[in-house]
Amino acid sequence: MNTFEKICEVVKKIPKGKVATYGHVAFLAGNPRWARVVGYALHVNPDPGTIPCHRVVNREGKVAPGFAFGGGDFQRQLLESEGIIFNSDGSIDLKKYGF
Repeated sequence: MNTFEKICEVVKKIPKGKVATYGHVAFLAGNPRWARVVGYALHVNPDPGTIPCHRVVNREGKVAPGFAFGGGDFQRQLLESEGIIFNSDGSIDLKKYGF
């Protein structure tokens, strides 16, 4: 399995209503230094319907402004539709919603 496939397998496991950071996905995929690679892998997500890349946020619990599948506002809408509540600063409480 290549690096992108490992990352996608981890992201598939993030349940509805939960998020993971790029760094946590990298760690679970086998290398905590792959956080940027996680971003690259998700940007070319071959199957957004199966690989829920919208559930991956930055270390501050914020959405990606350059979310590849509709922008940060769309990513936020997807997460809110799963019951995730954003703080007033636009972040997500990772202790409450973290995977």
